[in-house]
Amino acid sequence: MEIQYLGTAAAEGWPALFCSCNICQRARSVGGKELRTRTQALIDETILIDFPPDTYTHALRDSLQLGQIQHLLITHSHMDHFFPVELIHRHEHFGHGAKGVLHVYGNEAVEKAFYVAVLIDRFRVHPLDDAVRFVRLAPFADFMAEGYHIIPVPADHDQRETCFIYIIEKNGTCMLYGHDTGMNLSSEAWDCIFSHQYDLISLDATMGKKQIDGYHMGLADDLAFTKRLEERGCVNRNTVKVINHFSHNGEMTHEQLDAFAEEHGMTAAYDGMKIKF
Repeated sequence: MEIQYLGTAAAEGWPALFCSCNICQRARSVGGKELRTRTQALIDETILIDFPPDTYTHALRDSLQLGQIQHLLITHSHMDHFFPVELIHRHEHFGHGAKGVLHVYGNEAVEKAFYVAVLIDRFRVHPLDDAVRFVRLAPFADFMAEGYHIIPVPADHDQRETCFIYIIEKNGTCMLYGHDTGMNLSSEAWDCIFSHQYDLISLDATMGKKQIDGYHMGLADDLAFTKRLEERGCVNRNTVKVINHFSHNGEMTHEQLDAFAEEHGMTAAYDGMKIKF
């Protein structure tokens, strides 16, 4: 399998839109890997994870043929992970030659946001029934998509909705996509996670050097999360361990995050990064 990290920032981007902190000022000055768009990933050019406002930017930068993708996993309804009004452009009126139907998978809050966006009056003349279809997910209710076995696992994030992290496996290769979440997962969620062996884990590192009680993780949490998986035999020295979803409020540059990752046998994601595993 291959994962491409299209965007690697938290909600406000990096540098943050209206911010003048040292981290953001440095990012504007240095550029390169210090510039981060909102989090999104692509698996084998087949499974798209999340749909932030920066999706169009990602498509331009990486020459993505998004019209050929038929499966979009949404972690939760926050705007930096789901900006549904853009989905109207998959209608034949706006974009030509899209492949079949794009299936959008998510929770009840994502479903509500989806229909609020695509059913506004000016779009009613371009119904999406034949272009985009919503599929509501239930916790642990696994499903298949083009040969991928996908399990939505309840995250430790916004308690107003059932946010998901995802276990994705195909042909004996398995990955855990763990954004956005903290460590306070339910016992059922941990049991589900522990029931797999992973070739790649991708963990929320929003808080950087800081820690909070749930909602997001920092680097210390990433180490603790990985240790739990190691103790259960879910990861080994060959497992690719990625930290991702960074905020400037974590007060670390990419260079510092990269150094931390290298010290602990991990990889710090950056926009555009591809990993085969």
